[in-house]
Amino acid sequence: MSIKRRPHAPTQGDVARLAGVTQGSVSAVLNGRARAHRIPEATEQRVREAAAELGYVANPAARSLRGKRNRLLGVHTFEPVFPLDEENFFHEFLLGIEKQAVVEGYDMVLFTSTEDATGRRRIYRDGANRLNVADGSVLLGFAQDTTDIVRLAGEGYPFVHIGRREVPGAEFRWVGADYRVGTAAIVDRLTDLGHERIGYLSPDRRTEALADREDGYRDGCSAAGVPAVADLLDVEQMSLDWFDHARADGVTAFVTANEDYATRLAELARSRDLTIPDDLSVAVLRGTKTGPQPDLRWSGMGIPRNEIGRVATRMLVEVLENPHATRDEHLLLPCAPPEETTMAPAKGVTA
Repeated sequence: MSIKRRPHAPTQGDVARLAGVTQGSVSAVLNGRARAHRIPEATEQRVREAAAELGYVANPAARSLRGKRNRLLGVHTFEPVFPLDEENFFHEFLLGIEKQAVVEGYDMVLFTSTEDATGRRRIYRDGANRLNVADGSVLLGFAQDTTDIVRLAGEGYPFVHIGRREVPGAEFRWVGADYRVGTAAIVDRLTDLGHERIGYLSPDRRTEALADREDGYRDGCSAAGVPAVADLLDVEQMSLDWFDHARADGVTAFVTANEDYATRLAELARSRDLTIPDDLSVAVLRGTKTGPQPDLRWSGMGIPRNEIGRVATRMLVEVLENPHATRDEHLLLPCAPPEETTMAPAKGVTA
């Protein structure tokens, strides 16, 4: 399935043709002047239905451009990330998007009014695509409900998704981090440090990012000839009995999907008078804010978030300026190895 390409955003002319009225009537209805122009209610309703069907969104900036692009790039998030502090996982993505937009000579529109009554962030409101204000958009975050993504791709609206996504029935561009290769490299390094039983902690669900990390862990274990000791569980399930069992089973290092698991490991280790990394090595596969001690940060995978934001923006601009571009529609950027702050040789081993 190829990525669908949209020649242009819906215009008032498109609405007029679908509704069977003049463009002047469309303008009057959509600008709240139907009564002043004595437009019948039935005609007004037909215009509004046509606008909703096409996903037309009034764009004041576009009125003066007569069909040209606005040079506006949208940013839509499926998770509430505005405002953010510098420690927020999405912060570096947004900085990269902003920096590249400046380089490309585009302005940015942050779509923050797309949350529905249930708290979900939606692209469509009242049947209209809110993103049509912009020439194209970068999408961030994970949407459990992919209905909007399928519809957006089907309409041919130009967008690039940050993070690898596989959505049945939709083809679209994405840029992500190569979590699989990066995770395998961490396992390889831990085995170099003498760890022969390396645990893996992650939620029991298969989003693309989590699947890539788990696959990378298993790749690394297989390549090193060590057993995979994966626990797919919630942080709340990490009891002291569970920890004692893992230690008795010979686990001397853990690779964790996020910092919450690492924080819980630190609590359990302290309860047994163990220290990190002297007694237990820990590597985290997502951005980290803290560590097991105030002056010791977790060994975290180096995710190229700023570069991903820049590449996604550059890819979007390339498509806007050449609708038939097909180069690099899916990209995975390499992750940097973690600093070995909470990774150390297994006891009795000299690295």
